[in-house]
Amino acid sequence: MDYPFGFLIIDKPTGLTSHDCVNKVRKIFGIKRVGHGGTLDPSVTGVLPLALGQATRLLPYLQSDKHYRGIIQLGKRTTSDDIHGEIISTQSWPEIDIISLEKHLEQFRGAIKQCPPEISSVHVNGERAYKRARKGELFNLPERTILIYKLRLLKWDNEIGQLHIDVHCSSGTYIRSLARDLGNSLGCGGCLAKLRRTEALGFNEKQALQLPKTNTELLVFKNNLLSPLHALDHLPRLQLTTEHELTNWRTGRKLIISMNKVEHSSQLQLSLNEQNDNFIVVTNSLSEVVGIGSLFASSELQPKVVFNALG
Repeated sequence: MDYPFGFLIIDKPTGLTSHDCVNKVRKIFGIKRVGHGGTLDPSVTGVLPLALGQATRLLPYLQSDKHYRGIIQLGKRTTSDDIHGEIISTQSWPEIDIISLEKHLEQFRGAIKQCPPEISSVHVNGERAYKRARKGELFNLPERTILIYKLRLLKWDNEIGQLHIDVHCSSGTYIRSLARDLGNSLGCGGCLAKLRRTEALGFNEKQALQLPKTNTELLVFKNNLLSPLHALDHLPRLQLTTEHELTNWRTGRKLIISMNKVEHSSQLQLSLNEQNDNFIVVTNSLSEVVGIGSLFASSELQPKVVFNALG
């Protein structure tokens, strides 16, 4: 297995792209295999989980929801739906109290349709939308369904037209689009003024590290690699206790398992008539991650990711 093997949680500073952070970590550890969990715009700060080594193969199995704190500026429409874009129009925002503002916010809670910003990483006929937008091309991005689990108003400043919000949402949600759409709902336009991601893929900002600037910070940084088990704590877990089981697993064979050996088996949502993905973390006798399996028919475990495979 490639080493190191685990997760680093970066507190991404403003001005750097997510890929910039990946490149810095590649140089620090001297490895090429580093992946990030969810792109952040250069102006956005906060939680950026990085997978190192073969832990990159685990990224699809992490929790996908995100948490943000942001500031929406009313009265401005921009090309990028944030404060850094070219201004399209400006106008006064309405005199509105918190109760009325909450009524407007209510329409953005739950499952909603959202159109991504034109300047975004969404693919349009095989090319990123932001590249087409910068070439002056005209195109329409289709709406897609996203989930806003929580949208909380933290502060409303009517004098400067800014509202502070706390958002818990599904993957694929654009807070810039939320700012734009709220402004349109209020009839004055709006854009995102500031944003920080506070949680992503099951990691939070208390676990996030600053990119090192000194040798002392570098040592602390390298010693804070999180175990893959920490990242996969939301999934049920099965420990293989015999060499025979481990060999079968490492050769990619389907295992017949007993549910009473699966930790947190109540987390599984099984449907015996449908082949739903019911992922289980598989460990060896030393509690080291050896892969991810998908459970079918309540007893058959099919390997999906196998580390240190044989054959």
